[in-house]
Amino acid sequence: MPRTPHSTARRLVTARRLVTTALAAGALLTAGIAPTAAANGSGPTAVVSMGDSYISGEAGRWQGNSLTTSGNRNGTDRAWTGSAYDPSRVYGTTAANGCHRSDSAEVKSAGPIASALINLACSGATTRNVFRASNGGVAYKGEAPQADQLAAVAASHDVGTIVLSVGGNDLGFADIIRSCATDYIVWYSYCHDDQQTEVDAKIDAAMAGVGKSVDEIRAVMTAAGYAASDYRIVLQSYPSPIPRGAENRYPESGWSRTNTGGCPFWNLDADWARDTLVPQVSNRLKGVAAAKGVQFMDLRDMLQGREVCAKTSKLVSATVPASAATSEWARWIDPNETQGPIQENVHPNHYGQLALGRCLALIQAKPSGNFSCRNTAGAGASGMYLTAVS
Repeated sequence: MPRTPHSTARRLVTARRLVTTALAAGALLTAGIAPTAAANGSGPTAVVSMGDSYISGEAGRWQGNSLTTSGNRNGTDRAWTGSAYDPSRVYGTTAANGCHRSDSAEVKSAGPIASALINLACSGATTRNVFRASNGGVAYKGEAPQADQLAAVAASHDVGTIVLSVGGNDLGFADIIRSCATDYIVWYSYCHDDQQTEVDAKIDAAMAGVGKSVDEIRAVMTAAGYAASDYRIVLQSYPSPIPRGAENRYPESGWSRTNTGGCPFWNLDADWARDTLVPQVSNRLKGVAAAKGVQFMDLRDMLQGREVCAKTSKLVSATVPASAATSEWARWIDPNETQGPIQENVHPNHYGQLALGRCLALIQAKPSGNFSCRNTAGAGASGMYLTAVS
C-alpha cells in the first residue's frame, strides 16, 4: 500500500535507526530476514506479524485431515517430497527450532499489501517473548525477544502495520486442550469446571501481558523514529478449533471422536470452549485493544463450520479430495503423532491460514475501526468478509 514520505523529524533520527539496525541485525537474521539500512528514514514498506502459533503459521503443513498415515496422506501433507517428509518445505528454517513459520502463515497469505511481509511470530511464544530484553523480555527457541527483532525491521523498512496474536500461551491453551482430551479419553469426566477456574485465575495477568506487549511495540517504533500516525497495530483474538457439541458430526458415545475424528471432547466441554472460553478471551482482548488505542480483529467465528469434526466439513480420503470448500480448516488432535508433531494440533491449517491472510488483507484496507472476520459456507479464502464490531 503506498505511503506518504516521512516527516523531517523522522529523517533526523536516521543515525539512531542505523545504530539500532546494527545492534538488532543478529536477532533479525535468526528470523530469516536480511537487514538493509534505510536511507533517510525510508525503506521498503512492510507489514509485520508478531506473537504465537496462531499467527506464526503452525499447522500450515496440512490441507485438511486424513486417516491415511503414509505417503502424502491423500494429498493433505504438504511436507511429502515423494519419498520422505520434509517439514522445511513448509516451515523453512524454523522447522528446526519449532517456531514453525509456514509459507502460508497469515501475513504471507495476505497478498500484496506491502513490499515486505515479515513474520516474527513463534509457535509457543508468550507475552514475555514479545517484550524487549531490556524490559523483561525473554529469548525463545534460540531467538531474541520479538520486540528486539522488530527494532531491526523498523530501522530497515517502512513498517505500516503490525498485527499481534498473543496471550493464549499465557493462559495455557495447550494445557486446556490436553486436560479436556485426557478427561474424555481416560477419565470419562468433564474438564470445563476445573479449566474455567484456571482461566479465571490467569486471565488478568495474561491480559496485562498483552497490554505490555503493545506498549513494547510502541516503544520500539518510537525509538526508531516513527510517529504514532506512521503505523498501526492490529490485535487479533483466537478462533475456536472445535465445534459446539450439536455441530459435531460424530456421536458423543464410542471412540469415533478419538480414533476417526480427532476431536476427543465431551459435548459440554466443547460447548464451554466454543461459547464461553473463546468469547471470554476475545472480549478481554477487545478490552485491551480499546485501552491501548489499537485496532481489534475478532476471530472467534472465523472457523465456524470449518472446525475439526464439524458437520459441514469432511475428512479427506481417496474419494474426497482436499478442498478449501469442503475440508476442515483446523488440524485435528493426533496424540500418538502418527502424522507430524503434536504441537501442530488444533491450529488453523493451510486452508485456515489462507483464510486468515484474507482477513488481514481486508482489515489492512480499513484504516480504523474494529472488525470481526467470518467465512462464507462452501467458499475458500475468497469468501472471508468483515463485519463491524461495536
